[in-house]
Amino acid sequence: MNEAWPTKKLGELCVFVRGPFGGSLKKECFINDGFAVYEQQHAIYNQFSDIRYFISDGKFKEMKRFELLPGDLIMSCSGTMGKVAIVPNGLKRGIINQALLKLTPKPELNIEYLKYWMGSEDFDLKISEHSKGAAIKNVASVQILKTITLPCPNRLAQQRTVAILDEAFAAIDQAKANVERNLQNAKELFQSELNSVLSNKGEGWVEKKLIEIGKTQTGNTPPTVEPDNYGSYLPFVKPAHFKTDGTIDSEDSGLSEKGLKFARVFSANSILMVCIGATIGKTAFTPIAVTSNQQINALTPNHGYEPRYFYYALTTDDFFNKIIHASSQATLPIINKSKWENLTVAFPTDKKQQVRIVRQLDTLSVETKKLEEKYQQKLSALDDLKKSILEKAFKGELKEKEIPA
Repeated sequence: MNEAWPTKKLGELCVFVRGPFGGSLKKECFINDGFAVYEQQHAIYNQFSDIRYFISDGKFKEMKRFELLPGDLIMSCSGTMGKVAIVPNGLKRGIINQALLKLTPKPELNIEYLKYWMGSEDFDLKISEHSKGAAIKNVASVQILKTITLPCPNRLAQQRTVAILDEAFAAIDQAKANVERNLQNAKELFQSELNSVLSNKGEGWVEKKLIEIGKTQTGNTPPTVEPDNYGSYLPFVKPAHFKTDGTIDSEDSGLSEKGLKFARVFSANSILMVCIGATIGKTAFTPIAVTSNQQINALTPNHGYEPRYFYYALTTDDFFNKIIHASSQATLPIINKSKWENLTVAFPTDKKQQVRIVRQLDTLSVETKKLEEKYQQKLSALDDLKKSILEKAFKGELKEKEIPA
């Protein structure tokens, strides 16, 4: 720590207002339009335009203490903790809800300086030490937060620090945007090649329904009231276990031999697909036998077919569009087994040709993954650079511009 920089308690530098008790904002309070109710999403995503709830003029006057004003800073206080955003000019008048904390800095504290500090590891560590809750963490009481200390140089030093951080972070954010664009291009290149290869139908190609290609099944969940149904005998797959590379990570979930009497077992070399919800159409290939819950459909190709060919066929844009077209859209998109198994895919009848296509796509997939790993490493390095710069900034060690090449 720069000895010329004193530390002060957050409570000495800001006025705190924690959101109202949940009972103060019941469903019956909300109307179609009026004064805005700001939520955690506004702090987490740093946006103030997407508003879901509104209250009347009378309710707003009753809760005037919780009004949000330009120049305030809001912080998320439950679940995703410690995310902050500065309230901009021109926002719709409104109040914070129970999951937000409003901080109004006193004149001696630059709000941009405060926001940067609240994005540092120093603040994360201090807030974690004073948080409580098991599954969902909750920020400790305002009284405890007020005791957290931060380095507080004079306003000129704060402004200089902010200026250096603004320039450095703008360069880092531009570098991240370039890397993220390259990462997306790599993914799109593979998908484009996949779509091209599997749509280039030639002589000897046919189109069949999934049910004509192999065994189709939907998963089933054993009763949870009998804990003996669960164990490590056979993996029990859920949609959350599907990875982006088409593999499955279900180490935390399995059935016992007893539990198998309630389950449907998918043989090795099956293709699994999520059939409901936001990840409908997400696909995975399993080289070993597994079971799953009822949110997953499975195809086990018959002998004489190359199974991985049909994994690739079910990940094409063409097949995804068929799923969406055939699914019901009442609340969440869902496609039942009877509709799913009657969808069609095209393939060469010659198994050797199926194998050649799989080898071609496997090779391209490996090269794409190498590129993706390279870009992910660059993104991690840029995030680490941000953390390093923030650490130096709040130790008073940021003497030169720290901008990545």
